[in-house]
Amino acid sequence: MAVIRVLLVDDQELMRVGFRMVLGAQDDIEIAGEAGDGEAAVRLAGELRPDVVLMDIRMPVLDGVEATKRIVESGAEGTRVLVMTTFDLDEYVLAALRNGASGFLLKDTPPDDLVSALRAVADGDAVVSPSVTRRLLDRFVGSGGAELTDATVLDVLTEREREVLMLIAGGLSNVEIAGKLFLSEATVKTHVGRVLFKLDLRDRVQAVVLAYETGLVRPGSTSQ
Repeated sequence: MAVIRVLLVDDQELMRVGFRMVLGAQDDIEIAGEAGDGEAAVRLAGELRPDVVLMDIRMPVLDGVEATKRIVESGAEGTRVLVMTTFDLDEYVLAALRNGASGFLLKDTPPDDLVSALRAVADGDAVVSPSVTRRLLDRFVGSGGAELTDATVLDVLTEREREVLMLIAGGLSNVEIAGKLFLSEATVKTHVGRVLFKLDLRDRVQAVVLAYETGLVRPGSTSQ
């Protein structure tokens, strides 16, 4: 059984204690280290090379958004960032997703869900509720908070791949996309993989962000 090494980052010691108790009780999770601010998080991520950094957003010295960016840009192979926030419409969350975070959770997430999310992120998946992601994007992209990306970056995609990207942005799972396009789930998984590869994206979260930033989908245009 592979052990997932986690770096806990939160400026509140009580929060770190809580996370440590929940995660440390799991046979397949090990607490690699702890940090109380973003600057320490960046340094420890480089030294410890954890599988997942559980990152608080709002911290002194260096916030979680910039810390996430520095960790991702450092090229720390295999290290993924899962950000934590108190509010599901925190403007900093979208910035963290743009900077390479693999998703986010609310701090009041039930323990079992936290454990499942960490395992998913360590396995290469993204963990963001599609409906929450869309609300974030509708609010901040729609208000002009996003930097638009030249839509020609999507020219590398086939028509089918563009269609799949639109459905990903609509919050559909692979199973739901398969049903909508009358394809097998395996075929959809292949299309999703090609979309991510061609656009040099880490995961579905970044695919959703790019779909909005290029205007492929518009705020409020996706269905729940």
